Amino acid sequence: MADMEATARARAEAMTDGSGPDKGKRGGKRTYHHGDLRNALIVAATDLARDGGPEAVVLRAAARRVGVSPTAAYRHFAGQAELLHAVKELGQQRLTESMEAAGASLSAREPGPDGAEERVRALGRGYLAFARAEPGLYRVAFCRDEFSMEKLDGVIDPGEEDSWGFRSFGILVQALDALVEHGRMTERRRAGAELTAWATVHGLATMFLDGPLSQLTSEEIDAVAERAFDTLIAGFTTP
Repeated sequence: MADMEATARARAEAMTDGSGPDKGKRGGKRTYHHGDLRNALIVAATDLARDGGPEAVVLRAAARRVGVSPTAAYRHFAGQAELLHAVKELGQQRLTESMEAAGASLSAREPGPDGAEERVRALGRGYLAFARAEPGLYRVAFCRDEFSMEKLDGVIDPGEEDSWGFRSFGILVQALDALVEHGRMTERRRAGAELTAWATVHGLATMFLDGPLSQLTSEEIDAVAERAFDTLIAGFTTP
């Protein structure tokens, strides 16, 4: 899954540079294998999202980027909403990877109670790092779409490996559970803590990208974020 976008991009490039398996067929016209066009459209739509957020993810625009007709694109996506959902899932995957990467280095270096606190902080840093590095894709990752409501039943299941849309939530749940296991958070404070943590970090990301904190320097953003993490963790770990 981590290489899904790169694989799709490689396929798309092969299909459009004449080096694909259909090179020379049909009078030199480029053709697509079933499935490859879908991947190419997702790559194109992801690039559109990076440039302009959810509003830029338009099926016809993605088709133009790939070099096919809208009719061909509609064979793989019923409409714009379905394409947007595919890009949203990829955005959530990238968010999860950023959070996992931020927390991975702590696993061996910071075991025990201190490590449990630092993991919560690291996950917040990874969340904000993705939002700042990929603002357009981040906005798509959290936009409303008609397909997402079907997945809400899995939002509190951290073991749902195929639900990229909510694995980031599951990672947070596990990190907060570790605070309880190591005696840093009481069971009373644990109830609903994941929503408090998510709202805090998501609110920070929104203010950094689109709100009154968007004019801060990178150093100032880091300082604001660390103070917010201090306050959040202090509240969680107060007896």
